[in-house]
Amino acid sequence: MSTPHIGNAASSLFQRSANLILALCLGVMAVSVFINVVLRYGFGSGVAASEELSRLLFVWMVFVGATAAYPLGEHMAFTSLVGLLAQRPRAMALAAALIRLLVLLGCALVGWGAWQQVLVGLDSNSVVLHYPVALLPLPALLCAVAIGVMAFFELIKQTPLDLGHGAEVE
Repeated sequence: MSTPHIGNAASSLFQRSANLILALCLGVMAVSVFINVVLRYGFGSGVAASEELSRLLFVWMVFVGATAAYPLGEHMAFTSLVGLLAQRPRAMALAAALIRLLVLLGCALVGWGAWQQVLVGLDSNSVVLHYPVALLPLPALLCAVAIGVMAFFELIKQTPLDLGHGAEVE
């Protein structure tokens, strides 16, 4: 599926890269947790790093997935109001602009909060793996920036909303 604001080749590369990152995170999490369960219940011991690694990878998976879902229009959308505007092109364009401005506002708020958490986390390390705690809020910052950039280009190009499902009421 192509996106209106980035080229097909770039979009395809982005989606493949995001899918690869998600698969790697999920695979490492699954193996780590499986080994930990087997060791705990089979041998009475476990790998302390398993929980910390799984938490870190899960946070990254959530935000990489959210970023990859945005250009595909996969985020939850309440289309009942916008669907009513489908017959009025000027109102629909205004609604699209307003929605994108709200997305930009949300990205700015999430990005600002994540940036503050990254700064706080630079001075401390995780207990077991000793990675900088800033790695936990970092994907939220990157996600906010990426989605914000995509929404900004959609706003500038006045990309129409893709309701994707014939403006069904949800």
